[in-house]
Amino acid sequence: MLVKTYGAAVQGIDAIIITVEVAVGRGYEYRIVGLPDTAVKESQERVRLALLNSGRELPRHNVVINLSPADVRKEGAAYDLPIAVALMAGAEKITAPGLDRYMIMGELSLDGSVLPVRGALPMAIAARAAGFKGMILPRANATEAAVVNNLEVYGVDTLSQVLDFVSGAAAIEPTIVDTRKEFAREAGCTDVDFSDVKGQENVKRAFEVACAGGHNILLVGPPGSGKSMMAKRLPSIMPPLTLAEALETTKIHSVAGRLKSGARLLTRRPFRSPHHTISPVALVGGGSNPVPGEISLAHNGILFLDEFPEFSRSVLEVMRQPLEDRIISVSRARYRVDYPAGFMLVASMNPCPCGYYNHPTKPCTCQPGQVSKYLGRISGPLLDRIDIQVEILPVPFERLSEPSAGESSAAIRERVVQARAVQARRFADTPGVHCNAQMTPRLMQQWCALDAASRGVLEQAMKKFDMSARAYDRILKVARTIADLDGAADIAPHHMREAVNYRNLDRGNWGAASATTI
Repeated sequence: MLVKTYGAAVQGIDAIIITVEVAVGRGYEYRIVGLPDTAVKESQERVRLALLNSGRELPRHNVVINLSPADVRKEGAAYDLPIAVALMAGAEKITAPGLDRYMIMGELSLDGSVLPVRGALPMAIAARAAGFKGMILPRANATEAAVVNNLEVYGVDTLSQVLDFVSGAAAIEPTIVDTRKEFAREAGCTDVDFSDVKGQENVKRAFEVACAGGHNILLVGPPGSGKSMMAKRLPSIMPPLTLAEALETTKIHSVAGRLKSGARLLTRRPFRSPHHTISPVALVGGGSNPVPGEISLAHNGILFLDEFPEFSRSVLEVMRQPLEDRIISVSRARYRVDYPAGFMLVASMNPCPCGYYNHPTKPCTCQPGQVSKYLGRISGPLLDRIDIQVEILPVPFERLSEPSAGESSAAIRERVVQARAVQARRFADTPGVHCNAQMTPRLMQQWCALDAASRGVLEQAMKKFDMSARAYDRILKVARTIADLDGAADIAPHHMREAVNYRNLDRGNWGAASATTI
């Protein structure tokens, strides 16, 4: 007897429907075809013992299992449950006329319990798009899948529970999640606040500008100056996630297996901070069983790279293309997948190996040339993609001991949201552009036109500080964002002066002086 059940395979961050065809006939052979990996082939023993320990028995017949489409590689143990259900129906141990109405996914333990799987959210989205009535999956994944509307999601704990449900012997209450209510309740909640930061007003302002325009930012300063502390508070001033962004972000984390049991939508912007020993594959994604990397896990959020020059050159260089295209294409001999990579890069570094170059009180002990050599670990093309470069100095004791709190994140975020709203209207008819940092040269000609006074400020700065040509476009984009924060229709000279001050590392004499002559 031939029986079909339905599952899904994740490709990139989307899922495609997989048909599990089970033919049970005379004989004693058990075969799985349809490009299964080792984990899928090993399902025979898991299914047999799970059925046995659930009071059932694997049919002693010739069994052929085809996973269609056959040219798509099937990976992992999530096909155990649809295979087990199809086997019992094919051997006529159960009667299940409505199997074609459900997608079924889950890994089986030997005792018959159903274990969680990766990618439940994109699978549920694919199930709804394919017209399935419902989805049967592990209870640990039920709330994650239930954020998809117009799809009945049934969370199960055991194989027996599934067999009784599909045969009509028992009922299961569907899992219901009010997506918009959950999203509205959790959106904007943060654990940290900029009011905790004493002093550093210029750096806070740089962060505000960066978030308002989606600009990448680099902090350069000595140890203990507060670089990491302030970077961790950046999500608290970024615009709240939209529902569409939250769904997309949750899909990525679901595919990567980073969602906790019982998780729903991710309502906070991601903040990823990988260690500097990370490998290129871990950063961009891929592997033998491809999963998203850190730059995709930071999609719609922040990728924070502390100790920037300590990352290997190969790791840093792989970010150049994603920073421009906001997508990473992972190509291997057997597959190609595309992962979103629309993140804001926030990096921090010491100014030199000893950390005290330009420090107001501590002398630098580095040898001549070490400062510029240290900065040289970061390539020019990568620095070219960082719009804002800010030097940061330690906060003096007098400021640290002040009892009053600084400006709150809520107040800063309000200005950021207003500036983003201006940009949303500006680029409403330009696909793929959402903020000033993404402007093309043609858009810059349209929206960054300068009057004579502003052009004079920029020309004077380029000549005085011997700035490189790559700084020109970055300064214009940042100046446009500063004008948006100011509510100005045009870029004014004071906007331009502030933007110039955010290009410290582009000054021709930065790091050229020997530390021993300070």
